[in-house]
Amino acid sequence: MRYNRATICSVSEISMNIVAVTACPTGIAHTYMAADQLSKHAPKLGIQIKVETQGAMGIENQLTANDISNADLVLIASDIKVEHMERFNSAKIKQVSIEQVLLDARSVLQGLLG
Repeated sequence: MRYNRATICSVSEISMNIVAVTACPTGIAHTYMAADQLSKHAPKLGIQIKVETQGAMGIENQLTANDISNADLVLIASDIKVEHMERFNSAKIKQVSIEQVLLDARSVLQGLLG
């Protein structure tokens, strides 16, 4: 599975711009399932999101410096060490477990809005 998309809302709908990184210990299913769930629920809440996956295939849909600097928040959905965390040193970061996103991505995203 190759994950390569950013979810875009129209400008009038956007309440927040988030970049996210998903990663799990095996890097096969949960990494990509979490990315899909975030991308599915974000636009419904007026959130623009771009998700980088760090899975068995390496880093895919890698966040750029521009993506990170334009984001209101960096969401790390991982139970393992994320590669290149230094990219986020000057960013506001929220870390959650992969399980939280898989069980209820909508609630995770709603929590970022409040």
